[in-house]
Amino acid sequence: MFDGHTAYIIRRPTRRTKMNGPRLPYHSGHYPLTRLRRNRRDDWSRRMVAESTIGVNDLIWPVFVQEGQKKRSPIASMPNVERISVDQIAETASAAVDLGIPAIAIFPAVDAKLKTENGDEAVNPKNLVCRAVREVSKQNLNIGIICDVALDPFTTHGHDGIIRDSYVDNDETVKILVQQALVQANA
Repeated sequence: MFDGHTAYIIRRPTRRTKMNGPRLPYHSGHYPLTRLRRNRRDDWSRRMVAESTIGVNDLIWPVFVQEGQKKRSPIASMPNVERISVDQIAETASAAVDLGIPAIAIFPAVDAKLKTENGDEAVNPKNLVCRAVREVSKQNLNIGIICDVALDPFTTHGHDGIIRDSYVDNDETVKILVQQALVQANA
């Protein structure tokens, strides 16, 4: 009978090692006593214990837009990827829908003449992103439209914020990003 003061040794089950070595206690934790390679040995078991499975519903089609009409320009750093003009984005969005891809993400290639230190073009309701959003929305496609709320495509320095005295002015940047988000949402 247990009196509360006597310590009992609980015998754990043991196993023999592969090389008929000493009997080792089963252990549910740390290497080298637990080796998980048995879960990775066969395809069926890898699939069964995989933490994530990526399917078409997890995809987002990135769309790189540019100024112009009926224009396609290859992106040198991304083989087989093109920038397209706004008039062609509906066709691209429709292709994404046909493939079962639930959303597109729009990334603009802003003309250098429209870039400023403060990224003023980002809050223009007629900017490249807003026109692309409106063009896709007109088609009434069952697709999500994701816009990047960021200043880097619109600034001459390429930073994602307003630079004051060699530092990013966070408060001023946030004000502009809020305006940009509202402009995009209204598109």
